[in-house]
Amino acid sequence: MDTFLHEILRCVTSRKTARLKRGEELLQSFPEPWETRFGMSAKGFHGKGGGLGTGTLIWNALATDLMALVQVGVLKHLEELPMFVEGVDRDITSDVTTRIMFGPLARFTESVVATYPEFSAGGHQVKKVIRQVWDPAALEWREEEFTLPMPEGDPLVLVPKGWARRTLLMSATRFHLKTVLDYAQNKQPVGPGEKRLKTPKDRLMKQTGFHPGRDTNIRLTIEALNENQNLIEDFKEFVRSKFDGTVMMP
Repeated sequence: MDTFLHEILRCVTSRKTARLKRGEELLQSFPEPWETRFGMSAKGFHGKGGGLGTGTLIWNALATDLMALVQVGVLKHLEELPMFVEGVDRDITSDVTTRIMFGPLARFTESVVATYPEFSAGGHQVKKVIRQVWDPAALEWREEEFTLPMPEGDPLVLVPKGWARRTLLMSATRFHLKTVLDYAQNKQPVGPGEKRLKTPKDRLMKQTGFHPGRDTNIRLTIEALNENQNLIEDFKEFVRSKFDGTVMMP
């Protein structure tokens, strides 16, 4: 996952037209991986997914509002994007993450199928399919063949238990309520006896400049960086301490 985002970041900070084009094209490869059955469609599992719109959304954000965070090297991991990119939440993050991880997940599925004969017995079938995968060595999308189970005629990819959850650990809302507003409170003046006069968060977020939203997250994260404080790392440490042992694959 890191190799993918790092390649995108190298492209978006380049001054060469060819590399800028390459970066945006790499992000245009996120059709919903419905093989996991993780879709959020009202009926069935063949959702629309992110597709081309998702890639454009992420690329435009990195090239504009998030360029300051990219250039100083504090935006490093895919799971950080929902904190700053409007429109990227759990559904889109799930699509993007699963698509990048599709190769390892499909190979895991193949190993399970090879271990348990039930997948190809009693009328159950497996079938060879060709799917897009991310190659972390070549830093390119390529196609690979897998043998997958076919319940009701559609390929199925298994996901190890514990690799998925219903909510994002690193969501924009949690980042704002915890780390961003903590920073804002600590910026408030000190009163008599050197005790900081902290405005309660529910009142603070109603004030101009502190309302919930990605724009607030971006602005205050950049402001804190100028004061040598990395709010992204602070938040990740909070998430690690609160959800210790939880795999953070959205």
